[in-house]
Parts: sequence; structure tokens; C-alpha cells
Amino acid sequence: SLVATSAFAGALSVSGGAKISHTTKGGNEDGAASSQGSPFGLQKSISFTGSGELDNGHSVSLSHYMSAAGSQSSSILTYDMGDAGSLTYHDTSAAPGIAKIDDLMPTADEEIWNGVGGSPVGRVNGPGTGFNYTNTSMDGVRVDVGYSPKSSGSSSDDGGTTGAGGFKSATSVAIQYTGMEGANIFVGTGTKGASGGVETDVDTYGFTYTMGAFTIGAQRSETDVSGTADQEKDAFGIAFAINDNLSVSYGASETSEVGSTLDQELSGISVGYSMGGISIKAHANE
Repeated sequence: SLVATSAFAGALSVSGGAKISHTTKGGNEDGAASSQGSPFGLQKSISFTGSGELDNGHSVSLSHYMSAAGSQSSSILTYDMGDAGSLTYHDTSAAPGIAKIDDLMPTADEEIWNGVGGSPVGRVNGPGTGFNYTNTSMDGVRVDVGYSPKSSGSSSDDGGTTGAGGFKSATSVAIQYTGMEGANIFVGTGTKGASGGVETDVDTYGFTYTMGAFTIGAQRSETDVSGTADQEKDAFGIAFAINDNLSVSYGASETSEVGSTLDQELSGISVGYSMGGISIKAHANE
């Protein structure tokens, strides 16, 4: 057994927020009913964060996010090397590599696939556990390189493993260019692994552009799943800032699969209002 460890001691601060939500779910177009209990929910997450500077000028930061009932939601450990970039290890619920740009369409609240049930097809995000290297030393260019070592995105404490040895490792890279005023042009490519040795090639590219109060965006994503049909997804979004506090948005996407007679069509509207430390937001997706 070979065990490699690296540790440092420090203080962590605790923070949280007050958020209450009201959620309703309608039936499907085919008439299937959707049952639900109480529509009200109260956020129960808190975060523990801390950082420290090393003798060589580099810094280390740590975040633990805890969800309902005290279970671990995610942990993030970052080693910041200044102009040389930063290396982050995400333990669940994170976005390494291409997952940083899986959906950059403008919205006043949530993405158009939020709350519709199931897992929308055509997305290029990968496992939530792994390493991500970020470099922003070039003007207007951000590079993210992700690596997930045979992980399903489950949490693993010190000295443990994820237990997902049947998964294949995932690697990906994402590049964003913001050198043009108001624009973000992005592209990403990579592979993500799944159980049984299945491997998926993923690619995405698109842009967002802000002109005055308007922000528009378009994005195309492609997935090539080993042993099954390819998927292609086209998405767009538009957001309008009515004033400094109030914004509205609309977005839509369509995903097609080779050999399938059905496409997945998603659309949604969002509104967000902020007043000091309070925000009121709503979205309706189908």
C-alpha cells in the first residue's frame, strides 16, 4: 500500500444564507401527471472556508460545502501559483475542464434544464470529482484543463477511494477568449468515462455578447457515446437588464440523436430582482 499525503493546519470560517423556495411541477405533454408534496423548501447548506499563504508566495485555499442533514456536498482544495496558474482538486459537485463551459447561455436565474426532471441529453459536463488546472496569464484568455481519475463523482474521505474502479478516466480542456469588449468566445473538447468502460467524446463551442443592457448567446454541443447514438445540441439565450436591480431572460435548446425520431426541446424564462442583500428570483422551464 502506497499512501502519499500533504497537509497544513489553519482556521476555517463558517457562512450560510437564508433561502426559501416555492416549486411546482406540471405534467408531461403526453398527459402524465406529476405528483409532489409541499411546494416550499428551505436551503440547509453551510460552507467552511479558509486560506493561507506559503513561504514561496503561493497560497492554498480550502472550502467544504455541507448540504441538508449534515452530509458532505462538495470540497475544493486550490493551490494558487500566481502567474503560473492554479491547481484545484474538486471532491464531488464540481466542474473540471469542459464542464466549466457546459452551458454559458445568459440567464436571470437558472438554466433552462433546471427542474425539468431527469438528465437533459446533449450536455458535455463530466464527473464532478477530479483535478482542474486554470491559467489566465495570457490577456483575455482563460484555459481550464480537467482530469477525473476513474471517478463517478462520489465523495471520498482522507485515505479512502471512490470504489468506482470500473469507470474510465476523463480528460478535457476548455478555452475562453474575452479579449473583445463585451464578448466571450469559448470552445472545449475531451472525453468522459462511465461504468463498464464506456467512453464519450464531447465537444462544445459558442459565444456570448453583451451590448448595453442586452446579452445574447449561442452554443452547440456534440457527444459521441461509445456503442450508442451520437447527440447534437443547439442552444441560445437572451437576457435584458431592465435596470441595475431587475433582469429577465429567455432561452431554448434542441437536442437530436442519430436514429431517433424524437428530439428533446427545452425552453424557459427567468426573472431576477436584487435589493441589497436580498434577491427574489423565479424561472419557468418546460
